[in-house]
Amino acid sequence: MLSAADLDQIRQKLQREPTDVEIAAFENLWSEHCSYRSTRRLLKTLPTTGENVLLGPGDDAAIVRFSDNIALAVGMESHNHPSYVDPYNGAATGIGGMVRDVLSMGARPIALMDPLYFGPPDKEKNRYLLEHVVAGAADYGNCIGVPVVRGDLAFDSSFDGNPLVNVVCVGIVSPDRFITARVKQPGNHLVLIGAATGRDGLGGASFASRDLAGDSGGHDLPSAQVGDPYIEKRLIEAILEMAGTGKVRSCRDLGAAGLAGASSEMCSTYGGLIHADRVHQREPGMRPVEIMLAESQERMLIEVAPGDVPLMGEIAAKHDLMWADVGEVIAKPRYIVRFHGRTVCDLPVDFLCGGVPECTWAKRPYDAIQPFVPPKAPLRELFLSVLSHPEVASRAWVAGHYEHDVQMGTVVPGRDAAVLRLGDEGLAFSCGCNPRHIYLSPSDGTANAVYENAANLACVGAEPLCIVNCLNFASPVHPEISWQIAECVKGMGDMARMMGTPIVGGNVSLYNESDEMGTRIKPTPSIGMVGRARPRRWPAPGEGMFLALAGTAGDHFGGSVLDALTGCCGSPPPRADPDHAVRIRNLVNARADLAVTDLSQGGLAAALATLCPGARVDVGGSPLRELFSETYGRFLIAYHDEKDLSGVPFRKIGKVTTGGFDISGEGCRFSVDRDEVEFACSSLTRIMRG
Repeated sequence: MLSAADLDQIRQKLQREPTDVEIAAFENLWSEHCSYRSTRRLLKTLPTTGENVLLGPGDDAAIVRFSDNIALAVGMESHNHPSYVDPYNGAATGIGGMVRDVLSMGARPIALMDPLYFGPPDKEKNRYLLEHVVAGAADYGNCIGVPVVRGDLAFDSSFDGNPLVNVVCVGIVSPDRFITARVKQPGNHLVLIGAATGRDGLGGASFASRDLAGDSGGHDLPSAQVGDPYIEKRLIEAILEMAGTGKVRSCRDLGAAGLAGASSEMCSTYGGLIHADRVHQREPGMRPVEIMLAESQERMLIEVAPGDVPLMGEIAAKHDLMWADVGEVIAKPRYIVRFHGRTVCDLPVDFLCGGVPECTWAKRPYDAIQPFVPPKAPLRELFLSVLSHPEVASRAWVAGHYEHDVQMGTVVPGRDAAVLRLGDEGLAFSCGCNPRHIYLSPSDGTANAVYENAANLACVGAEPLCIVNCLNFASPVHPEISWQIAECVKGMGDMARMMGTPIVGGNVSLYNESDEMGTRIKPTPSIGMVGRARPRRWPAPGEGMFLALAGTAGDHFGGSVLDALTGCCGSPPPRADPDHAVRIRNLVNARADLAVTDLSQGGLAAALATLCPGARVDVGGSPLRELFSETYGRFLIAYHDEKDLSGVPFRKIGKVTTGGFDISGEGCRFSVDRDEVEFACSSLTRIMRG
C-alpha cells in the first residue's frame, strides 16, 4: 500500500486527487518489487560491466556475449509470496514469467535453474509446499520445452512461513539482433499479444512487497495467477518469428503491474497512450483498473511501426494467439490511459516510472556466532546423519520431475554444475547459496556464495561469464535486516570484483516474514552463474582410483549441516580465495581423467558419498574437522595415476572402492557399508514419498 507520505507527494505533484487507476499504478510501480526503493542505492555499487556485457541491468534480461555468433540473455526473478499462497501455480507462473523476460529480448529460452528454499520437510506444510512447487515448476518447464537443468535446495525453519522460489532463465540470440524494452519512436504502435486479460494477480507487485502477516486465511490477497504453458509455447514461437522480421522495435513481458507496468516503463523515454477498452478480456464487465493492473499470464507487448501492425497480427493468428493494437508511443512525456474515450489516467511518465522516493532504514549490526560445542555422538553416527540431511541427501525425487534433455542439449545434469552443448562449446550452470552461513556472517557468507558457484563451475572446467541474483530478505524496517542487506550486497560485489565477473541483473524480494508462523527468513542472496566450458563428459570414479584433497580444513562448523543437526554452533567459514577455483579449473581442463567435486554443505563426508561408490581414506588430522567442517576452497579429486596435479596443492587421502567407506583419522576409525550409505542418502526421497 502507498504510505501517507507517498500519497501526499503524488497529490502535490498532480495538484489533484489521483484516480483509482493512477493510485493502483503508483501502488504497484512504486512498490519494492518494481522500484527497489530500499536497495537501489546499494545495487549501484555492484560491478555490472565487462568486455562481454552487451546490455547490463535495467532491462527484462541482460545480454552477454558467449561467442562471435551467440549472445546469452540471462535473468533471475523470485516468485515467493505467490508460491506460498498457491505453490503449484506460483512456481509455474514464476517459470513462465522468467521465460518471457528472456523472450522479450528476442532470445530463444534454452535452460532454467530453480534454487528453492523451504522449511524442514519433516513438517507436513513444508512437504506440501515442496511437492507442489516442484510439480508446478517441472510441469510448466516440461510443457514449454525449456529444461530445468540445475537447481538448489536449502532447508531451514526460518522458511516455514516463507518459502523462496527463485528462477534463472538463459536464452540465446544473435549479438547484433537482440531487442530492448524502451520504445524507439513516437507514432509507433503498441500491440498486445497472447492470452486474454482476466482479474488474476491484481495488485501482485504490491503484494510481493509486503509480508504475509494477518493474511493466513487468504483475505485481502490478490487472486493467484494461473499459467497456461501451451499458450506460452505458442507465444515463444510467435514472438521469435516476429523478432525475426526485424520489425519489432521494442518488447516487454507483462509481469508485475501488468499492462500498466509494461507499457509505462516501455514508454518512459517518450510517453504513451493506452486504450484499455481494446484489450482482449477474459471476463465481462472489467473495470479499467482491473484491465491495466491484472497480472494474467502469457502476454507480451511489442512496439512496431503503424504499417507493420497487420503483419504482427497475421503472425499471432498463425500461432492461434489473440492480439490487439492497444496504444501508441507519443511525444508528450505523459502516460495516458483511456477507456471508451474517457481519460482514466494522465500522469507525468517520468514521475510514475522514476519519481519514487528512496527509503532509508536504520542499520544495526548483530553477532549471532556462538562458541563451538563438540557433538557427543560417535563419528560413524554423525557421518550417516550428515548424509541423511535433506541438503546432502540425493535429490533424485526432485530431479525426476524434470525433463533435462527436452531440447537435446544437456551434456551433464551435474554433480556440481550442469553443462549444455552450445555450438562447439559448453554452457555451464550453477545456482544457490547457504543462508545459515550468510546469517552468521552476511558479508563473508555472501562472498562465499558467489565463490561456491564459481567453484561448482570449476569442477567442470568452466570459466564464469556473469552473475545474476535474487536478494531475498525479511523486512528492512528491522535495523538488523537493513544491515544484513547492506552487508550482503557488499560481500557480493567484493567477490565479483575479485573474480572479474560482472553482476548483470537480478531481483530484490523483501518482507519475507510471517506473523502466522512466527518466522523471519535468514538472509538469502541467491546466486545464479553461467560460464563457458568444454562440452565433454567426465569419468565416474572407479575402483582403485586415487583420492586427493585440495585445500585445508579449518574449524568452521557454524552454519554447517553438522550444526543444523546437532546445534554444535561455532565459527562460520571465512571468505574464500577465488584463486583456489581458478587452479582447479585449469587442472580439470588439463586432465581429462579426473573426477572433481568441491566441498560445501556436509563437508568432506558429503563429498565422499557424492563422488564415490565407496572409499578407504585416512583423513589425517581431527576426523571431526576434516569430515564435517565446511571451509570453502576445498576439492575432492579422483585420479588414475600419481602424476603431479598441475600445481594444485593437494594431499592423497586414499583410494576409491566399491563396498562402502572405511575412514580413519587421528585416534579414530569406522566403517559404513554401501547399503547404509544408500539408505541415508535416500532420506529426502523417503520423506517425500511418505
